[in-house]
Amino acid sequence: MTNLENNRNAKQVVVTELKDRFGKAKSVVLVDACGLTVEQDTTLRNALRKAGNIDYKVYKNTMINFAVEGTDFESLRPHLEGPTAVAFSYEDATAAAAQVNKLLKGIPALEFKASVIEGTYYDADGTKIIAEIPSREVLLSRLLGSFKSPMASFARVINEVAKKGPEAASPAPVAEEAAPAAPEAPAPEAPVAEEAPAPVEETPAAEEPAAE
Repeated sequence: MTNLENNRNAKQVVVTELKDRFGKAKSVVLVDACGLTVEQDTTLRNALRKAGNIDYKVYKNTMINFAVEGTDFESLRPHLEGPTAVAFSYEDATAAAAQVNKLLKGIPALEFKASVIEGTYYDADGTKIIAEIPSREVLLSRLLGSFKSPMASFARVINEVAKKGPEAASPAPVAEEAAPAAPEAPAPEAPVAEEAPAPVEETPAAEEPAAE
């Protein structure tokens, strides 16, 4: 087998590897590897491997160009210039961008080129914005924390009530309202005295004439 055939076979192996990774990836982030030392590249690779299900490797642009043909990642082709490292994320779509972003401060030469995250293309600035978004696990943790907070407050109240005994749980007696006073019965009216009939004067009887 000639050297040319060996080179061709070696390239085919790389393209096959890339196609397999592109086919499984939820997101792909291109990183400008220009200026990275071997030590920095190793540090980056180890950090991404420890962070989760992320593959990171420097590839030749021609190999990447062949591998993305006919895939959702063809929009990355204009960025295949200079040394290019590729980070593949298979579970959390933003994990690769987020992990690379964490290492940017420690490795000044490291820069985003572009990315395709869940089928959407982002340039370098867009990729950095996506990288700042908390991961799904962090968001879920915050959501659960917001649920636990009022529950914890409720549990503390119940605990305090339990410490004080059953009296604390019983509501304070409500003073009974005084029954409204019965309305006073009106005083009976004094009977009106009937006027006595005027006395009738008796007419004196006519005297009989004396007998002669």
